[in-house]
Amino acid sequence: MNVEELQAKLAEYVLASPDNAIQASWALRDEIAGTPLFDAPIVGCANADDPLFARIKAEDAILGDTFRLPEEWLPNAKSVISIFYPFSEPVRTSNWDNLGVPSDEWLHGRVEGHEFIHATDRIVERWLHDEGFQTCIPALEPSLAIIKREPEDAVGRPLFVSSWSERHVAFVAGLGTFGLSAHLITRVGKAGRFGSIITTAAIEPTERPYGDDPYAYCTRCGACTKRCPVSALSLEHGKDYQTCWVYMEETKVRFKPRYGCGKCQHLVPCETGIPNRRYA
Repeated sequence: MNVEELQAKLAEYVLASPDNAIQASWALRDEIAGTPLFDAPIVGCANADDPLFARIKAEDAILGDTFRLPEEWLPNAKSVISIFYPFSEPVRTSNWDNLGVPSDEWLHGRVEGHEFIHATDRIVERWLHDEGFQTCIPALEPSLAIIKREPEDAVGRPLFVSSWSERHVAFVAGLGTFGLSAHLITRVGKAGRFGSIITTAAIEPTERPYGDDPYAYCTRCGACTKRCPVSALSLEHGKDYQTCWVYMEETKVRFKPRYGCGKCQHLVPCETGIPNRRYA
């Protein structure tokens, strides 16, 4: 199975799945029941021994020692598959309002949508098992570790570091580069969620058109800074992770059991594509 075949098979499954929609049993409003959560996903792949993984682990300014290499998750790993699930148009446009309150549709996409992603990653895992390959989904492993740094580290560096980062893995796998808001800009934009699978299958890696430049697609237009309800983004300092985290904690109380914001992903030039003309 190559990347193109996997992407086509996965797109067919996601678009046809009845679970890829807001269910009436848990819809926050009756009228949004049936709203699709995600459009067709895109897929990238990296060699498990790609030197960029070692760099992510070696540099404290990125993730540092907390990050575990693919072969530390799965012995004899050959490939890392990264999948981006872009939010559907109804979910995206519902969150265009910038009153600082996430839309009901987006809250479902953030929480129940991620549950759908985990379930779909298990489907891909089963496909690989059927072909005789071993797999590991780090995000679903009990050993996944997430560590909070001290607040003084929050400006310019991630406040939380993890033993696996979906966005960094997607960067290595050729899916996109980071923006000012620390989201990853893919060829179909940054409004969505990621999943990934490590496997013993040797899959040809996806080309990185941006080389090793982690910010190649970002034009630093500053649009996302105007979208943030708590001013946690600036052209001067990038993302203030501490301020963002405090706001996220507030949404956990306000919208329990759901949470989040997503405003900086929406109504910006990189919402659904690459704004940088050099690459677009």
